Amino acid sequence: MIRPAAAEPAWLRRTLICAALLLGLMIFLLPLAAIFTEALRRGWAPALAAIADEDSLAAIRLTLLVAAIAVPVNLLGGVAAAWAIAKFDFPGKRLLITLIELPFAVSPVISGLVYVLLFGAHGFFGPWLRAHDIQIIFALPGLVLATIFVTFPFVARTLIPLMQQQGRDAEEAAVTLGASGFSIFFRVTLPSVKWALLAGVLLCNARAMGEFGAVSVVSGHVRGQTNTMPLHVEILYNEYMFVGAFAVAALLALLGVVTLVAKALLEAWAGRRLLKGGAL
Repeated sequence: MIRPAAAEPAWLRRTLICAALLLGLMIFLLPLAAIFTEALRRGWAPALAAIADEDSLAAIRLTLLVAAIAVPVNLLGGVAAAWAIAKFDFPGKRLLITLIELPFAVSPVISGLVYVLLFGAHGFFGPWLRAHDIQIIFALPGLVLATIFVTFPFVARTLIPLMQQQGRDAEEAAVTLGASGFSIFFRVTLPSVKWALLAGVLLCNARAMGEFGAVSVVSGHVRGQTNTMPLHVEILYNEYMFVGAFAVAALLALLGVVTLVAKALLEAWAGRRLLKGGAL
């Protein structure tokens, strides 16, 4: 029988809580503090000037553009995959679950390399792409493909447990009443998971903006054209432009923190709605 946490000695509970807080401080807060401290070491003016630099602005625009394309694609694909896995039984269901979890098991660098081997100049589809004047690698399509791959699981893995917990009773009742598949999804399934869906989208967006490994392989590091914010930070740091590197990194970190705070607030609000008996 598992002992409840309240049955443990008070000193042990306090020790574990303090240890967890200290670990969180060392792993999360101290690096964030270091980034913002280095970014503002010479004041606000140099940091803002570094962010307003033409190459920095190009990296920011590209990062937002890639996220704006990848997140909606993963939203549609993740919802479809979660709905199929949680609500239906079909051959290949385990294979689909494995494919969804594959980006968690494969290094992002490997996934980027696979795209190079497929769509690069000497890749499998390279000659055909050259013949039709289509460029994927070292261009926006390659960045989007790499980002979609590494961020695909977030929406699906957020929705699948919730949909499985809810079961199929509501959908089956709607079927007996003659509702179509789309009506069931939009009127029964989607309203019950909308807040979890939004949380998954926020996580997907945060990862899309901060992805480094996969996009580094397929970008070509063309300054002002194919460099996203993480790649631009690396270039500035390697060129000993530390203020600029930390300023852009601080902006990227701020975007990530805002996303995670929004997710935490959303989950807390949805939890209160659930306790009050409101529909999620």
